[in-house]
Amino acid sequence: MSSPARYFPDAAAFLQAHPDRPSTLCFTNGCFDLIHPGHVQYLEDARALGDFLVVGLNSDASVARLKGASRPLQDENARALVLLGLRSVDAVVRFDEDTPLDLITALQPDVLVKGGDYTPDTVVGRDVVEARGGRLVLIPFLPGHSTTTIVNRIRTGRGVLAD
Repeated sequence: MSSPARYFPDAAAFLQAHPDRPSTLCFTNGCFDLIHPGHVQYLEDARALGDFLVVGLNSDASVARLKGASRPLQDENARALVLLGLRSVDAVVRFDEDTPLDLITALQPDVLVKGGDYTPDTVVGRDVVEARGGRLVLIPFLPGHSTTTIVNRIRTGRGVLAD
């Protein structure tokens, strides 16, 4: 991996590397299996909310439990490398659980960011962030972009012009 100083196996490693907390720490999470323009815009919007954006990245085992045996399409190191290639992402922290609750609890972000497919009541870790004065921000999706759509196009051999 070309950015080992920004990719962390767990919260403890991140906290050890960053003893001086960024002024406004933003956090989001996901599988990020195939990065598309919707992800790029989402991560840029998330980063604009603070000084430092941490992306919690589901481990390979976690993705397989959540998405099924055919996923992930890329291993966690590849997914982290792609994320770290984006100027909006300051650090990636891997987690193996099905939800990022333990990671959110350890990092104590000031801003918790999720996509527009969530409602405030369905966001894991919202209570942790708000209990210490932080906030939840829901960012709408960029229309027309989804990993599931891309995967289905690949599986069926239908390119973007076939729609």
